[in-house]
Amino acid sequence: MAVNKTLAMRLLEGKKVAYEAITYDASERDAEKIAIQLGVPPEQVFKTLVVAAPKDGRSPSKPMLAIIPANRQLDLKKLARLVGAKKLKMATHQEAEAMTGLQVGGISPLALINKGFAIYLDEQAEAQSKIFVSAGERGTQIKLSPKDLSKLTGARLADLSSVESEVEDLE
Repeated sequence: MAVNKTLAMRLLEGKKVAYEAITYDASERDAEKIAIQLGVPPEQVFKTLVVAAPKDGRSPSKPMLAIIPANRQLDLKKLARLVGAKKLKMATHQEAEAMTGLQVGGISPLALINKGFAIYLDEQAEAQSKIFVSAGERGTQIKLSPKDLSKLTGARLADLSSVESEVEDLE
């Protein structure tokens, strides 16, 4: 099946970065189910989550992208500590789409370079030689090295996630 070239793919080609585009059922938005469709472990598929800019006036006032493995949950307390915010909140689907111009399930950090987002990549990515991130549209993932993703997006590597049971225990 021919893959439409997305902005993210054109960026990678322009920077001469090796990648592979893989398609899946575009109706699926759950990253763990996408991993199953791709036939890879969920810790290799990374979801891009949009976090609203903190409203406390002291921390960075731009929205953030948190890129974490499919089988983990974003730990907002860890991210808040990292950016020096008191409290952070996830953007709603509607807010995320309005902020990024992309559909939920197709939000790609590669399509949002220089768009005013602070970008953070979960340190779990370091354990993988290749990871999958959205290509900027539902139904297409890009497989590339985490080092290339960090370098291109300027993503800061950090401990951002927890397994679901850890997050529930903290609340």
